Amino acid sequence: MSTAEIQGQLWGSEARDWAEIQEPVHTQLWGVMLDASGVGPETVVADLGCGGGGASMLAAARGAAVYGLDAADPLVEIARERVPGGDFRVGDLEDLPFESDTFDVVFAANSLQFAGDPVNAMAEMRRVCRADGRVAIAVWGLPEHCDTRHLFSAVVDTLPEKPGGGGPFALSMPGVLDDLMRQAGLTPTSEQVVPITMSFPDLDTGWRGTRSAGPLQGAIRTVGEERIRQVVEDVLNQFVQPDGQISMENEFKVVTAVAS
Repeated sequence: MSTAEIQGQLWGSEARDWAEIQEPVHTQLWGVMLDASGVGPETVVADLGCGGGGASMLAAARGAAVYGLDAADPLVEIARERVPGGDFRVGDLEDLPFESDTFDVVFAANSLQFAGDPVNAMAEMRRVCRADGRVAIAVWGLPEHCDTRHLFSAVVDTLPEKPGGGGPFALSMPGVLDDLMRQAGLTPTSEQVVPITMSFPDLDTGWRGTRSAGPLQGAIRTVGEERIRQVVEDVLNQFVQPDGQISMENEFKVVTAVAS
């Protein structure tokens, strides 16, 4: 089974919770990416790892023509509901089902780290991007600036062995993403750090939102939902505010590039 097929099964398990609870948290991040890559009326955009179409809705609202791709069919179905005029497909970041030189902007928000080979995925992004276009990629920021690292660590500690691939922060260290971009034929042109507050109104919503992420689904399949829920709620309880909301501070890094 390919990496995309595995990820598709995991991310599709709780697609509606992901789309409705977790995606809105990233609205500010998507706005920064759309601004940095110049998305506006008649821009032709590929939203790769589009999930339930949250970012695609923002691009469409700016007048862009939106295409999207995700490994999880249930998420793609939600994206089609949200952006009826878009063209959304199930597929693999490393084998994009689009013609070369198609898009003005290729957009990948927190999806690149789930590719089996990020360089191959970015080479595909370069292939489908027009010569005068832009590639915008967002990854997690430095782990010490992300409260969510405590969730990741707690879940990994329940597993019989650590997952491969370097984890969620594999592309976050200084220079790593830039170097991989250059290997893929891209030249970074700008970088921004975007602070994001991840909030949930209560513990149950926090659990449902956290559970909906693909890596959490993988952990649940390995050690069981009861165990994972226990460790997730233990961490979330550390971030409960006086009003009962859960609030975690994170940051993301946005890098924009052009074809070399």
